[in-house]
Amino acid sequence: MLFEVWAPDADSVELRLEGVPLAMGRDPGRSGWWTAEAEASDGDRYGFVLNGGGGSGGEGGAGRPVLPDPRSRRQPDGPDGASAVVDHSAYVWHHDWDGRGLPGVAVLYELHIGTFTAEGTFDAAAERLGHLVDLGITHVSLMPVCPFPGTHGWGYEGVSLWAVHEPYGGPEGLKRFVDTAHGLGLGVVLDVVHNHFGPSGNHLPAFGPYLTETHHTPWGAAVNLDAPGSDEVRACLLGSALAWLRDYRLDGLRLDAIHALVDTRALTFLEELSAATDALAVELGRPLSLIAESDRCDPRTTTPRESGGIGLHAQWNDDFHHAVHTALTGESQGYYADFAAAPLAAVAKTVTSAFFHNGTYSTFRGRTHGRPVDVVHTPAHRFVGYAQTHDQIGNRALGDRLSATLSPGLLACAAALVLTGPFTPMLFMGEEWGARTPWQFFTDHTDPVLAEAVRDGRRREFAAHGWVVDDIPDPQDPATRNRSCLDWSEPAQEPHARLLAWYRELIALRHALPDLSDPDLASVRTAHDEAARWLAYRRGDLRIAVNLGEKPAAIPLGAGRHRGVGGRVVAAWEPVQAPDSDGLLHLPPESCVVLADE
Repeated sequence: MLFEVWAPDADSVELRLEGVPLAMGRDPGRSGWWTAEAEASDGDRYGFVLNGGGGSGGEGGAGRPVLPDPRSRRQPDGPDGASAVVDHSAYVWHHDWDGRGLPGVAVLYELHIGTFTAEGTFDAAAERLGHLVDLGITHVSLMPVCPFPGTHGWGYEGVSLWAVHEPYGGPEGLKRFVDTAHGLGLGVVLDVVHNHFGPSGNHLPAFGPYLTETHHTPWGAAVNLDAPGSDEVRACLLGSALAWLRDYRLDGLRLDAIHALVDTRALTFLEELSAATDALAVELGRPLSLIAESDRCDPRTTTPRESGGIGLHAQWNDDFHHAVHTALTGESQGYYADFAAAPLAAVAKTVTSAFFHNGTYSTFRGRTHGRPVDVVHTPAHRFVGYAQTHDQIGNRALGDRLSATLSPGLLACAAALVLTGPFTPMLFMGEEWGARTPWQFFTDHTDPVLAEAVRDGRRREFAAHGWVVDDIPDPQDPATRNRSCLDWSEPAQEPHARLLAWYRELIALRHALPDLSDPDLASVRTAHDEAARWLAYRRGDLRIAVNLGEKPAAIPLGAGRHRGVGGRVVAAWEPVQAPDSDGLLHLPPESCVVLADE
């Protein structure tokens, strides 16, 4: 087989295959590339020695440091170990798959393999996928699975962008998971991180200018997307993204924090990725989706390329989350401040305009932020709406979910806002039954200096906001991860079972009633009362009302769309009568209802 590596500044490169050295030669057709032909089989270990072994890395042969392949498909012993050959053709897929796109009735479910079950493996997670089918989920959104130090972590410290974390099950485990999901009718989306590399096990700078001091991000030197040598760096990132979609039959990618990708080139990396993904979808004959995480509030992120946009297929909508969160909890710290001033008005604005900050002043940023969405021409499914995510839970001091402080009724209202709203809905694992387990920040760094720095940094960050240092969970303590694992005995118990049934009912309605998946943002109509703490909105012939207050609310819904009065109760958290002859709905405290015009 052909072994190849990009090392533009190296004077010599040696392939070390199963302990046997083999000199590599320069590729005359590609500047900076080195190649060698050698017999190899699936699982064979290999690595590269640069300049006779003057760099860092594991020892091999005559004491020369052996570095893992920057494009390694497998790291059996972690980021610092040898790479291994992967024969993707060896896996026999059991299920044909035509794909599943986002437009329509998609419902996403964000899932972390390491805590979805106590075992923390692909195979253990696959055994629980039937629960998601019964819930009505259409796509599993996996958090990152690239190799990172140790066994347990969030996954955002990955450095081997083509490989799969071995403790989860490695490449074969991921394929089995995807195969099982597809057999059950579930699409699979994977979170990939292009904006930084992990601090431990990162050998990429030894090979070439994967990072650049031209720009800096919160993680240090930026990933090189526009400085000298960036063509090959972009090609590496692009190749890894397409490999996930092709070799593992994934249905889409979630692109982490694209606002941290510093790219000044006329044709941006994201546009290249969008075009390449669309081309691969045509080649494979199935839909492929790119979902961005971005805090720019910029509709151009998902505007088609032919209309001057980047051409990604959807983007997370944190503004919707912030509005819902402040309405439910009353929290007003940090970036919640602008939303908390009038939280129900903020929810109303996001469900009709997508972004709250659409050219408005952001006190958190100290400047004007965002850009208006053209609601007439922008379909609502391009925005992902949610009440909870791994970030919004795990980045809290104690990793506490909404269920730690809110009543079951308010949790039901959160579900109604997400699942009957105009956006593509997403749940965070365990949300559907109001899981009592937290989801905390945990790491497993093998470098003791880095481990202490992370631990100390976490505690200092929250101590600055008034937290007692000893109350902050130790990220390196295995108990922190263990506390974050879902308790699968909860769904059968009350009050969890009732909330789970409510989520199932709402998702079933979303699948059954076209008005709930109507992409027309311009047609959404809202009304609210901040003092009485109620909000109502119309989706076609449906009207949804939530009462977040502690007292019953009298909500004037007026005449129905067809000029009749009253309406039929389609679903309700608490028993409720249809609106009276004056169109007045009497809604119990901390409750919600879905009504259909008669």
